Amino acid sequence: MGVLGVGLYGSNEPTLNFETSVNQSYPVALEIIFYIGFFIAFAVKLPILPLHTWLPDTHGEAHYSTCMLLAGILLKMGAYGLVRINMELLPHAHAIFSPWLMIGGTIQIIYAALTSPGQRNLKKRIAYSSVSHMGFILIGIASLTDTGLNGAILQIISHGFIGAALFFLAGTSYDRIRLVYLDEMGGVAIPMPKIFTMFSSFSMASLALRGIGMYPDFVLSLSVDKVEEKGRIFL
Repeated sequence: MGVLGVGLYGSNEPTLNFETSVNQSYPVALEIIFYIGFFIAFAVKLPILPLHTWLPDTHGEAHYSTCMLLAGILLKMGAYGLVRINMELLPHAHAIFSPWLMIGGTIQIIYAALTSPGQRNLKKRIAYSSVSHMGFILIGIASLTDTGLNGAILQIISHGFIGAALFFLAGTSYDRIRLVYLDEMGGVAIPMPKIFTMFSSFSMASLALRGIGMYPDFVLSLSVDKVEEKGRIFL
Protein backbone atom coordinates (compact mmCIF):
# COMPACT_ATOMS: atom_id res chain seq x y z
CA MET A 1 0.00 0.00 0.00
CA GLY A 2 2.89 2.32 0.75
CA VAL A 3 4.46 1.70 -2.67
CA LEU A 4 1.08 2.19 -4.35
CA GLY A 5 0.50 5.45 -2.51
CA VAL A 6 3.95 6.83 -3.34
CA GLY A 7 3.60 5.73 -6.96
CA LEU A 8 0.20 7.33 -7.47
CA TYR A 9 0.84 10.58 -5.60
CA GLY A 10 2.02 13.61 -7.51
CA SER A 11 0.97 16.17 -10.05
CA ASN A 12 2.40 14.25 -13.00
CA GLU A 13 1.72 10.72 -14.18
CA PRO A 14 2.07 7.84 -11.67
CA THR A 15 5.61 6.48 -11.40
CA LEU A 16 7.65 4.04 -9.33
CA ASN A 17 10.97 5.58 -10.37
CA PHE A 18 12.95 5.99 -7.16
CA GLU A 19 14.79 9.17 -8.16
CA THR A 20 11.51 10.82 -9.13
CA SER A 21 9.92 9.77 -5.84
CA VAL A 22 12.87 11.11 -3.82
CA ASN A 23 12.59 14.53 -5.49
CA GLN A 24 8.82 14.57 -4.94
CA SER A 25 7.64 16.66 -1.99
CA TYR A 26 4.92 15.20 0.23
CA PRO A 27 2.70 16.87 2.84
CA VAL A 28 3.94 15.93 6.30
CA ALA A 29 0.71 14.15 7.23
CA LEU A 30 0.80 12.06 4.06
CA GLU A 31 4.49 11.34 4.55
CA ILE A 32 3.75 10.04 8.05
CA ILE A 33 1.08 7.71 6.67
CA PHE A 34 3.49 6.37 4.04
CA TYR A 35 6.20 6.04 6.69
CA ILE A 36 4.01 3.98 9.02
CA GLY A 37 2.98 1.67 6.18
CA PHE A 38 6.56 0.97 5.12
CA PHE A 39 7.77 0.75 8.72
CA ILE A 40 5.31 -1.99 9.67
CA ALA A 41 6.48 -4.10 6.72
CA PHE A 42 10.16 -3.62 7.49
CA ALA A 43 9.59 -4.07 11.23
CA VAL A 44 8.28 -7.57 10.56
CA LYS A 45 11.24 -8.33 8.30
CA LEU A 46 14.04 -6.95 10.49
CA PRO A 47 12.39 -7.79 13.03
CA ILE A 48 11.46 -5.10 15.56
CA LEU A 49 9.56 -5.59 18.81
CA PRO A 50 6.74 -6.59 19.14
CA LEU A 51 6.69 -8.04 15.60
CA HIS A 52 9.60 -10.39 16.26
CA THR A 53 7.78 -13.48 17.56
CA TRP A 54 7.96 -15.37 14.25
CA LEU A 55 11.78 -15.36 14.18
CA PRO A 56 12.69 -17.61 17.16
CA ASP A 57 10.11 -20.23 16.17
CA THR A 58 11.30 -20.18 12.56
CA HIS A 59 14.94 -20.57 13.55
CA GLY A 60 14.06 -23.26 16.08
CA GLU A 61 12.30 -25.48 13.53
CA ALA A 62 14.08 -24.72 10.25
CA HIS A 63 17.11 -26.53 8.84
CA TYR A 64 20.35 -24.79 9.70
CA SER A 65 21.00 -23.92 6.04
CA THR A 66 17.73 -21.98 6.03
CA CYS A 67 18.71 -20.31 9.30
CA MET A 68 22.02 -19.25 7.77
CA LEU A 69 20.26 -17.67 4.79
CA LEU A 70 17.70 -15.98 7.03
CA ALA A 71 20.22 -14.56 9.51
CA GLY A 72 22.90 -13.71 6.97
CA ILE A 73 20.85 -12.06 4.23
CA LEU A 74 17.06 -11.98 4.49
CA LEU A 75 16.73 -10.17 7.84
CA LYS A 76 19.00 -7.42 6.55
CA MET A 77 16.49 -6.57 3.83
CA GLY A 78 14.34 -4.97 6.52
CA ALA A 79 17.22 -2.74 7.59
CA TYR A 80 17.98 -1.88 3.96
CA GLY A 81 14.35 -0.90 3.45
CA LEU A 82 14.42 1.39 6.47
CA VAL A 83 17.52 3.13 5.16
CA ARG A 84 16.58 3.25 1.50
CA ILE A 85 12.88 4.11 1.78
CA ASN A 86 11.95 5.35 5.27
CA MET A 87 15.08 7.43 5.82
CA GLU A 88 15.90 8.54 2.26
CA LEU A 89 12.45 8.76 0.67
CA LEU A 90 10.56 10.06 3.73
CA PRO A 91 13.11 12.15 5.68
CA HIS A 92 10.70 14.48 7.50
CA ALA A 93 8.65 11.63 8.95
CA HIS A 94 11.87 9.79 9.82
CA ALA A 95 13.08 12.80 11.80
CA ILE A 96 9.77 12.85 13.69
CA PHE A 97 9.85 9.15 14.58
CA SER A 98 13.62 8.81 15.17
CA PRO A 99 13.57 9.49 18.96
CA TRP A 100 10.90 6.81 19.42
CA LEU A 101 12.84 4.39 17.25
CA MET A 102 15.93 4.89 19.41
CA ILE A 103 13.91 4.19 22.54
CA GLY A 104 12.38 1.12 20.91
CA GLY A 105 15.80 -0.10 19.80
CA THR A 106 17.15 0.25 23.34
CA ILE A 107 14.21 -1.70 24.76
CA GLN A 108 14.70 -4.36 22.10
CA ILE A 109 18.39 -4.78 22.95
CA ILE A 110 17.66 -5.26 26.65
CA TYR A 111 14.57 -7.44 26.23
CA ALA A 112 16.11 -9.86 23.74
CA ALA A 113 19.37 -10.05 25.69
CA LEU A 114 17.46 -11.00 28.86
CA THR A 115 15.23 -13.49 27.02
CA SER A 116 18.00 -15.30 25.15
CA PRO A 117 19.64 -17.08 28.15
CA GLY A 118 16.30 -18.64 29.11
CA GLN A 119 15.95 -20.56 25.83
CA ARG A 120 16.61 -24.32 25.96
CA ASN A 121 16.80 -24.60 22.18
CA LEU A 122 20.26 -23.54 20.99
CA LYS A 123 18.99 -22.07 17.72
CA LYS A 124 16.28 -20.11 19.52
CA ARG A 125 18.93 -18.70 21.84
CA ILE A 126 20.95 -17.54 18.84
CA ALA A 127 17.77 -16.14 17.28
CA TYR A 128 17.04 -13.95 20.31
CA SER A 129 20.62 -12.71 20.26
CA SER A 130 19.99 -11.72 16.63
CA VAL A 131 16.90 -9.78 17.70
CA SER A 132 19.04 -7.95 20.25
CA HIS A 133 21.61 -7.07 17.59
CA MET A 134 18.87 -5.74 15.32
CA GLY A 135 18.15 -3.22 18.07
CA PHE A 136 21.62 -1.73 17.55
CA ILE A 137 20.92 -1.43 13.83
CA LEU A 138 17.64 0.35 14.57
CA ILE A 139 19.40 2.81 16.87
CA GLY A 140 22.01 3.57 14.22
CA ILE A 141 19.39 4.19 11.54
CA ALA A 142 17.38 6.41 13.90
CA SER A 143 20.37 8.45 15.07
CA LEU A 144 20.27 10.75 12.01
CA THR A 145 24.08 10.90 11.99
CA ASP A 146 26.66 9.65 9.51
CA THR A 147 28.41 7.77 12.30
CA GLY A 148 25.21 6.01 13.29
CA LEU A 149 24.39 5.02 9.71
CA ASN A 150 27.93 3.74 9.16
CA GLY A 151 27.72 1.77 12.39
CA ALA A 152 24.37 0.28 11.35
CA ILE A 153 25.79 -0.81 8.00
CA LEU A 154 28.86 -2.24 9.75
CA GLN A 155 26.59 -4.14 12.13
CA ILE A 156 24.57 -5.49 9.19
CA ILE A 157 27.73 -6.87 7.57
CA SER A 158 29.23 -8.13 10.83
CA HIS A 159 26.09 -9.87 12.05
CA GLY A 160 25.51 -11.35 8.60
CA PHE A 161 28.75 -13.33 8.85
CA ILE A 162 28.66 -14.06 12.58
CA GLY A 163 24.98 -15.06 12.75
CA ALA A 164 25.31 -17.37 9.76
CA ALA A 165 28.42 -18.95 11.27
CA LEU A 166 26.72 -19.58 14.62
CA PHE A 167 23.75 -21.28 12.97
CA PHE A 168 26.13 -23.35 10.84
CA LEU A 169 27.95 -24.56 13.95
CA ALA A 170 24.65 -25.25 15.74
CA GLY A 171 23.47 -27.31 12.77
CA THR A 172 26.79 -29.12 12.47
CA SER A 173 26.72 -30.10 16.14
CA TYR A 174 23.13 -31.36 15.73
CA ASP A 175 24.21 -33.55 12.80
CA ARG A 176 26.76 -35.21 15.08
CA ILE A 177 24.97 -35.60 18.41
CA ARG A 178 21.30 -35.21 17.35
CA LEU A 179 20.63 -32.85 20.25
CA VAL A 180 19.47 -29.24 20.10
CA TYR A 181 18.45 -28.60 23.72
CA LEU A 182 21.27 -27.21 25.81
CA ASP A 183 20.32 -29.01 29.02
CA GLU A 184 20.57 -32.34 27.18
CA MET A 185 23.95 -31.78 25.57
CA GLY A 186 25.99 -32.05 28.74
CA GLY A 187 28.89 -30.17 27.21
CA VAL A 188 30.48 -30.43 23.76
CA ALA A 189 34.10 -29.45 24.47
CA ILE A 190 35.30 -33.07 24.81
CA PRO A 191 33.34 -34.84 22.04
CA MET A 192 33.60 -31.92 19.57
CA PRO A 193 36.59 -29.75 20.52
CA LYS A 194 36.92 -28.05 17.12
CA ILE A 195 33.26 -27.05 17.00
CA PHE A 196 33.51 -25.87 20.62
CA THR A 197 36.53 -23.70 19.78
CA MET A 198 34.90 -22.16 16.73
CA PHE A 199 31.62 -21.62 18.57
CA SER A 200 33.47 -19.85 21.39
CA SER A 201 35.33 -17.66 18.89
CA PHE A 202 32.19 -16.60 17.03
CA SER A 203 30.34 -16.06 20.31
CA MET A 204 33.05 -13.62 21.38
CA ALA A 205 32.79 -11.97 17.97
CA SER A 206 29.05 -11.61 18.56
CA LEU A 207 29.92 -9.78 21.78
CA ALA A 208 31.90 -7.31 19.62
CA LEU A 209 35.19 -7.79 21.43
CA ARG A 210 37.88 -5.45 20.14
CA GLY A 211 39.50 -6.88 17.03
CA ILE A 212 36.71 -9.45 16.47
CA GLY A 213 33.46 -8.77 14.63
CA MET A 214 34.56 -5.22 13.68
CA TYR A 215 33.03 -3.93 16.99
CA PRO A 216 30.12 -2.07 15.31
CA ASP A 217 28.37 -1.59 18.67
CA PHE A 218 31.18 0.78 19.67
CA VAL A 219 30.59 2.87 16.55
CA LEU A 220 26.85 2.94 17.26
CA SER A 221 27.53 4.06 20.83
CA LEU A 222 29.46 7.02 19.45
CA SER A 223 26.46 7.95 17.31
CA VAL A 224 24.22 7.98 20.40
CA ASP A 225 26.70 10.30 22.12
CA LYS A 226 26.50 12.67 19.15
CA VAL A 227 22.72 12.61 19.27
CA GLU A 228 22.79 13.47 22.97
CA GLU A 229 25.18 16.35 22.30
CA LYS A 230 22.77 17.76 19.72
CA GLY A 231 19.89 17.47 22.16
CA ARG A 232 17.72 15.22 20.01
CA ILE A 233 17.02 12.79 22.85
CA PHE A 234 17.29 13.01 26.61
CA LEU A 235 18.33 10.04 28.74
